[in-house]
Amino acid sequence: MKPQKKAILISLVVGIVLMLVKFFAYFITQSNAILTDAAESIVNVIASAFALYSIYLSTVPKDQNHPYGHGKVEFFSVFIEGLLIGIAGLVIIFKASYNLIYPEDIRELYQGAFIIIFTGMVNAIVAYYLMQVARKNHSITLEADAKHLYTDAITSVGLFVSLIVIQLTTLYWLDSVISIALGAYISYNAYTLIRKSIGGLMDESNLKLVEDIVLILQEKRTNNWIDIHNLRAQQYGADLHIDCHITLPYYFNLNQVHQEISDLDDLVNAHTERKIEFFIHADPCLPQCCRYCTLKNCEMRQQPFEKVVQWNLENVIKNQKHFIDELF
Repeated sequence: MKPQKKAILISLVVGIVLMLVKFFAYFITQSNAILTDAAESIVNVIASAFALYSIYLSTVPKDQNHPYGHGKVEFFSVFIEGLLIGIAGLVIIFKASYNLIYPEDIRELYQGAFIIIFTGMVNAIVAYYLMQVARKNHSITLEADAKHLYTDAITSVGLFVSLIVIQLTTLYWLDSVISIALGAYISYNAYTLIRKSIGGLMDESNLKLVEDIVLILQEKRTNNWIDIHNLRAQQYGADLHIDCHITLPYYFNLNQVHQEISDLDDLVNAHTERKIEFFIHADPCLPQCCRYCTLKNCEMRQQPFEKVVQWNLENVIKNQKHFIDELF
């Protein structure tokens, strides 16, 4: 079994057990704050079940209908998880607001508090495990699930302290206030997940990734690579696709061009943790390129060399050759 599938399966099983434990804590206490935590556990279970399916689908090999693979489903999975968390947060806020006006009796808060802190500790352990597997396998689905469980663990710690305070002060109306605050916190985390998933589905550029690639190219550039521009990155689950234009001497034959493109591909993949699929378009140099071309003893040079143009995020992502004083 693949590590991603094993990790999310563990998360699903643990989530079901903790959900039952939290609802038991609610039944013995009738605390809205504990019900808040229990309701979010339902979301944990549903989200983990969907994540399990999405991870399975994302590992299916490319086919004729999906030439880029099935990795995009991970962004959809994150969207569904964020949506479910958001709905749970809003329901929690409305329920707690109602009980703030029409309070219910609560009891046995000490027992409920210690049950909740136990579930929080378990969630923290599972979240740490999921995050390690997510980073190693570049799974945004596991990363989203891990962050969700971290949120749940933090919520449980806050809930534990709050329940103890309520029991000591007998200010039972704090139960609903705390529940509203936790509902707002949960809703905010839902927003961040939805925002990330929409960005991925809309092929939002990963500027941090592009910047890392540019640093590698700048450090290892060769004289034959006159400039690199129009560099873009797309993520399909754990798979990365990068396309760019490279300016090469116009008199290179096809074999030479192919070799330079292969060298660039090999260079970047040798310095990154995961496999990157490149789509590289070769451009011929223009006379204006001579001004920053570092190729030595070029018999075709038409203008004197002036200075090196440093590759950076600003000039590499533009869809134009580099320049010194003018655009071309």
